[in-house]
Amino acid sequence: MKTPDSKGYFGEFGGKFIPETLTRCLKELESSFNFLKKDKSFNKELSFYLKEYAHRPTSLYFAKNLSKRVNLKVYLKREDLLHTGAHKINNTLGQALLARYMHKKRVIAETGAGQHGVATATVAALFGFQCDVYMGKVDIERQSMNVFRMQILGSKVIPVISGSQTLKDACSEAIRDWVANVENTYYLLGSVVGPHPYPLIVRYFQTVIGKEVKRQIRDKERRLPDYLVACVGGGSNAIGLFHPFFDDKKVKFIGVEAAGYGLNNKNAASLIKGKTGVLHGAKSLILQDKYGQISEAHSVAAGLDYPGVGPEHAFYKVTKRAEYVAVTDKEAIQGFKLLSKTEGIIPALESSHAVAYLKKLGRRAPGSIVVLCLSGRGDKDLDIVKAWEK
Repeated sequence: MKTPDSKGYFGEFGGKFIPETLTRCLKELESSFNFLKKDKSFNKELSFYLKEYAHRPTSLYFAKNLSKRVNLKVYLKREDLLHTGAHKINNTLGQALLARYMHKKRVIAETGAGQHGVATATVAALFGFQCDVYMGKVDIERQSMNVFRMQILGSKVIPVISGSQTLKDACSEAIRDWVANVENTYYLLGSVVGPHPYPLIVRYFQTVIGKEVKRQIRDKERRLPDYLVACVGGGSNAIGLFHPFFDDKKVKFIGVEAAGYGLNNKNAASLIKGKTGVLHGAKSLILQDKYGQISEAHSVAAGLDYPGVGPEHAFYKVTKRAEYVAVTDKEAIQGFKLLSKTEGIIPALESSHAVAYLKKLGRRAPGSIVVLCLSGRGDKDLDIVKAWEK
């Protein structure tokens, strides 16, 4: 099935729910993207930067020690080895080249854990854009080192003090900025969320993950994996891994959400507990109260602290192409320590949710071949884990 359709819908999810002032801008964005993705010089330049600057392809590493602990054969897709330390650079390089083609002088972004903000600040420095990054005050406090990285790279970090002061509110402020400055500003959105064509654009630039995995796992195992596992907040690393395998029906997808304080927490796990609604310009599964007001999500991982999810994930959920599970803060910390102590690899707390789920999967499907997207490294989270110990 080809998704999204011409109006940006993945089944019933997606679309454009936007102020009229953004209609022309999104049409310009869509037409520019549709032209450039077929342009040989654009793709050649993008490939150059992905290889020489970001350091692709990333390795598919057989985690022997971890595999023994979880009773699975686990391969880690090492997106944590990329420049800036996470998969976010795949998307920011592509969109920065798109923004340059559209003759924009300024880029803006939202960020939660700070990884997308750092990746945006990085490409802004590389290509000479003015850059402003919106970040919730709560996230600024718990991800202070990433804030400093953005500032060192020449970008301005703008604190958001409304609402929960986390990723949801940073997105809202970035959209308000974009509405007011559409002529010279490109909104470099960080996940597979937002109005069409953003979920399609971000997916396009992140599918480099799954395409590489497909080649690499065939070289190593002479077959495709039984399971693909990735953490899901907005969902870009997971879609990047899953989508190239969409038609390979024997390959099962498992997206791991944040359950926050516990599995009974109503303010976490959009795909499991969310209801259909509209957030940041698209219809998807959203955490909301009985009156339809958006809930304030919580996770120990700032990058998963979002009350919605990309519409393609919602589509995978209702069509049963993917299974979605949830992991608590406590379990995520355990996953963080497990990978660190078995393989000498310190994962981001976002990725740690996926790692934590492996023990449960090992009891369900022992001996299965699993590819887990290690979406980022954990340097940024050391203070959080240290504080958790107290």
